[in-house]
Amino acid sequence: MKKPLFSPIIMAFVALFILAIIPNKWIENFIPKSRISQSATELNPFMFQGKYVQEKMLEDAHYLPMYGSSELARLDRFHPSNYFQVTKAGFTPFLVGRGGTESLIHFMNFSEHIDSLKGKKIVFVLSPQWFQPRGTDESHFVPNYSSLQGYDLAFNNKVNPEVKKLAIKRLLLFTPVKNDPILSALYRAEITNDPLTKQKASLVRPFAFAYRNLLEKKDLFYTFAGGVPRSREISPLVKHQSWDQLAKQADQVGAKSATNNQFYVINSQYNKFKKDLPSLRNYRPHATYKNSPEYQDFQLVLDVLKQAGAKPLFISVPVNGKFYDYTGFPRSGRMVYYQKIKNQIEAEGFQVADFSNHEYDPYFMKDTIHIGWKGWVYTDKAIEDFLKESKNKNKDEVVRAK
Repeated sequence: MKKPLFSPIIMAFVALFILAIIPNKWIENFIPKSRISQSATELNPFMFQGKYVQEKMLEDAHYLPMYGSSELARLDRFHPSNYFQVTKAGFTPFLVGRGGTESLIHFMNFSEHIDSLKGKKIVFVLSPQWFQPRGTDESHFVPNYSSLQGYDLAFNNKVNPEVKKLAIKRLLLFTPVKNDPILSALYRAEITNDPLTKQKASLVRPFAFAYRNLLEKKDLFYTFAGGVPRSREISPLVKHQSWDQLAKQADQVGAKSATNNQFYVINSQYNKFKKDLPSLRNYRPHATYKNSPEYQDFQLVLDVLKQAGAKPLFISVPVNGKFYDYTGFPRSGRMVYYQKIKNQIEAEGFQVADFSNHEYDPYFMKDTIHIGWKGWVYTDKAIEDFLKESKNKNKDEVVRAK
């Protein structure tokens, strides 16, 4: 007997309706307590494009949030996730980001959690290659964009309105936003005084609210289902070592890992571009990181963190100086970035660990752009110093209050 054509469609709507009416708190009760700790090094996009896991993480003083991009995935014995675990530092770095996660994405994420960032110490790793002349592009933005965070921003009345408008103008340039008829209508109403545009936004607002609730539900179901745990090296060899000893150990590991090239690049990465090396010589003689829309996007990050009352430490990562020199990328085009970004951060009263003078340090970088063995050692020390300083400041404030 032939099955009715509309049966699967009806069943799908029934299933969707049932899922929609299940209370969020009911779903949360079934999410394993271990899901937050599991997510700390998982680098699962569902986690940092969602809301629930990060909310719970930010509520827990045991976690130190670390925001960045692809360098976070370079897990080795010197990586903060390993170092602070085996040295029993009393906290766990929680990694948020992946390749292509640049300032606009981080801004949306911070905006979503603005209430949870007050007084929160965080680490933010900056990469020079974000600051291309045209800024972030579709290939980096689209895979990391979160519809939930996009809709949350539309309903967010806590972010400074002027900052929010600047962000919306940038977001409307990207396809996931401008091609979403409901979200783009809400966004356009935020940045115009046109009555017709605002009327259109009023009409779609209830649908936007309902859709955002479904996205929140989706986030909870994904969190309940969990991800695939990321395998990583857990090495006790960094335990009971001074910083000088760790730096020497990093040199030794790097020297064994980068044996087939003059750039101190790990062999596996060098092999990927070895055949193209002749064509890479002096091919970027006019390159610079001086001017980029990314500076304005990064200012949005600074603005929302300052408004939230967060306490960030920014890690200014260098590039591989030897390789960049080989490609003809002028050193002046790199140095202007290092100084510009340092000034931008310090102008807001935030701390920055500036590693720009380590461009030529062997094994500071793991490849041409990603921080590596010795770079992580310096980062670990900067984080430790930052946390100690913050702790001492808090003690001083308590003493003064008495």
